[in-house]
Amino acid sequence: MLESIGNFLKDLVSNIVGRRYWWFALSGLIIIPGLAAMIISTVQTGGPLKPAIDFTGGTLWELTNFQQPLDLGAVREIMTKNGFGDAALQTSEKAGQQGLMIRAKHIGSEDKATIEADLKERFGGYTELRFESVGPAIGAEVAQRAQWAVGLAALGILLYISWAFRQVPNPLRYGACAIIALLHDVLVVIGLFSIFGLIFGIEIDALFLTALLTGPIGFSVHDTIVVFDRIRENRKRYPNENFERLVNHSILQTLDRSINTTLTVLFTLTALFLFGGVTIRNFVLALLIGITTGAYSSIFNASCLLVVWENGEIGRFFRRLRGREGQPAVARGG
Repeated sequence: MLESIGNFLKDLVSNIVGRRYWWFALSGLIIIPGLAAMIISTVQTGGPLKPAIDFTGGTLWELTNFQQPLDLGAVREIMTKNGFGDAALQTSEKAGQQGLMIRAKHIGSEDKATIEADLKERFGGYTELRFESVGPAIGAEVAQRAQWAVGLAALGILLYISWAFRQVPNPLRYGACAIIALLHDVLVVIGLFSIFGLIFGIEIDALFLTALLTGPIGFSVHDTIVVFDRIRENRKRYPNENFERLVNHSILQTLDRSINTTLTVLFTLTALFLFGGVTIRNFVLALLIGITTGAYSSIFNASCLLVVWENGEIGRFFRRLRGREGQPAVARGG
């Protein structure tokens, strides 16, 4: 039994390209729940993700270490009295101390001073952990620039890879496969954070965009180019070799390097996630997911897509599909 499992795993690792549709199916199993969560979130809140004040505008105010027991009803009365009755209030427990998170429309300095006086009168002293305020115009500008940044990064990567691999046949395919793998990684990260937003209320801020550009968009494409570069070298060295075997051999040659590089980064990020500050935890989580899925797609998706395209398998699939649709139904004798 153990020997059979060992042989199966050995074949699985040594024949990555031959099992390409397994890897595509695994990607689908990860992406589809995220897409479903994005649709549900869009119906409920108007967007696939739960935006923080960086994108919507407003104020995020976090307090802790209250001298008197915290009462959300009393806090609500204070906020309503000062014209912020629609503020979202959330309690937390950190190091044995009750904390309060206030999310509201933009709170100016005068309103903040009045609210502080009312809170101190009701609960005594407290400790302010952070007070972040962003105007709605700035929030809209951040959201717009985020879309431009992702779009320009994808276009630049496509053009650069197509130019860098101009000496191999069909260089545009290399760039297109890298972009498809990049979109896969972005969908995984966004889909998982959409699920986290629905279940845990996690919001995305400007740091999430930084993680998106660094993890799936930066690291993933870097790893994909390393594999593609080895394919290019082996194609020159073995011009008559079967393309599928050549790609599989190139992946195996770079597999150790990809795994070692990824694990080194993941160990560091895991330490940051476990022992770093609360304010960067979601940022580190996005990096962890992005770099993990980026390493996966560069090995199991991008190069396999290149083989599928080279073999014309997508065209054959649609031709078979049209052929089945065009076949007349077999008449049954009666």
